[in-house]
Amino acid sequence: NPLFSLPHMLSTICHTLRISRQLRYLSAASAAETDASSSLVEVTSNPKGVYTVTLNNPKKHNALSFDMFEAISKTAQSLRDDKSVRAVVLTGSGKSFCSGLDVPSMAKNPMNGVTLLTRPYPAAPGTPISNLAQDVGYLWRQCPFPVIAAIHGKCFGGGLQIALGADFRYAAPETEFSIMEAKWGIIPDMSGSVTLREVGRLDWIKELAMTARIFKTDEAVKYGIVSREVEDPLEEANKIAEEIASRSPDSVALTKQLLNDTWNNMAEKDALELESELQKKLLPSWNQMAASAKNFGMDVPYSSRSV
Repeated sequence: NPLFSLPHMLSTICHTLRISRQLRYLSAASAAETDASSSLVEVTSNPKGVYTVTLNNPKKHNALSFDMFEAISKTAQSLRDDKSVRAVVLTGSGKSFCSGLDVPSMAKNPMNGVTLLTRPYPAAPGTPISNLAQDVGYLWRQCPFPVIAAIHGKCFGGGLQIALGADFRYAAPETEFSIMEAKWGIIPDMSGSVTLREVGRLDWIKELAMTARIFKTDEAVKYGIVSREVEDPLEEANKIAEEIASRSPDSVALTKQLLNDTWNNMAEKDALELESELQKKLLPSWNQMAASAKNFGMDVPYSSRSV
């Protein structure tokens, strides 16, 4: 009976997984989970609108289980849609930022691997273009505010691709990095194809990805993978986050959009048109006038982000 053929069964499974994936997006939680006693991702904030997102599985160096993937994705979506957020600092609890995939955990249920790689149907405008594995790095790029990674300990494989989704990356001396996927016979598939092309030279990145070798902070800075080496990455990340939070949230959001969209392969004509289009959204606006007023000693408060 063709209804029970293997290809038909596989097609049905994939179809079901895509629908399930789409439903998860449509029903994503409106607020990030912050219960310190149970959450794999903790979220805290200060009065300046700077949110700290902490990967919280320190016993496993914040390795990525399926539940961790889902928690990071939901947190990023929730913060992305919150207009009160001015900046995010992304870090890890315990001895490491993130040691990569939690292989023993994922091996317990192989279907979780299929779910991670299943792409949602492009059914309507705004449908995500990334799968769940890619979300944990790629979604931070979509946030209309700066995301700053504060890195220490180990930052391997998927952990490195999460960090590459951030706008800036500050790392402690002697932090260990690796594009580690080749060790398992796979490729960097958590948005690395987007983020790695924005850092060092192609030959450097190829070498690191094909060898899976471990390198430290000084090399990571040389390759463009790390923005700066600092003694206390979390302190530095918060300092920069608060400095940016003192600027117009609309200006910051559109600056990020402009540079992300034009940096690599946009034609000059299109880049110049986008530049003008985004500037027109700011001129005039309340937040643009508030920013200007501060130059004349007037402390006019900003409104929530409007773009």
